[in-house]
Amino acid sequence: MLTGAGISAESGVPTFRDAQTGLWAKYRAEELATPEAFHAQPRLVWDWYGWRRQLTARAEPNPGHLALVQLQARYPELTLVTQNVDGLHSRAGSRDVVELHGNIALDLCSRDGTPVSQYRDGGDIPPRCAECGAYVRPGVVWFGEALPRAALERAEAAARSCEVALSIGTSGLVHPAAGLPLLAKRHGALLIEVNPSATPLTPHADFVLTGPSGVVLPALVQAL
Repeated sequence: MLTGAGISAESGVPTFRDAQTGLWAKYRAEELATPEAFHAQPRLVWDWYGWRRQLTARAEPNPGHLALVQLQARYPELTLVTQNVDGLHSRAGSRDVVELHGNIALDLCSRDGTPVSQYRDGGDIPPRCAECGAYVRPGVVWFGEALPRAALERAEAAARSCEVALSIGTSGLVHPAAGLPLLAKRHGALLIEVNPSATPLTPHADFVLTGPSGVVLPALVQAL
């Protein structure tokens, strides 16, 4: 099962490519979410992610997230893979979520990528890693970076072995995640798409459930 920005948008989390607002209206997200941007203007990027963290912290899991918790309780072997970085699946109660693009609530050392919980007490913005003094960065995957190897391998293994694959609220445009539903179909899975509008995946799906995931998924769980 793969989820994308659509399921979180129903909780009020703006999709990554939604128009910026307020102080950030003059920037494009694609210009800030890169290693190069962080190297050139670390405070700007850090402050932007601080704003995004506030948005996700205020959001609450919606009926779509909660329906997936019920589905996983009924089918414990279900693997939930998400492109979202907001942590809403885990907050809803889903277990062992595969976060392909990281988690915005985590901090990493910008030098070696290890998780950071202790900071140097110097008042720097961004803060600095207590171990090496490098800037701390958000724990998300930026444009131009590879996905975490372990997460991608788990997602691909699940796609190759599943009997039913659901693609929920994802545009089907961001690779390599966008290739997972088709990988599942090539290995014999029944492919179901849940989305309010058509995507590049729609012609390949065996079943297309048109509508918001917060409506479709609870109905699907109830019908099982």
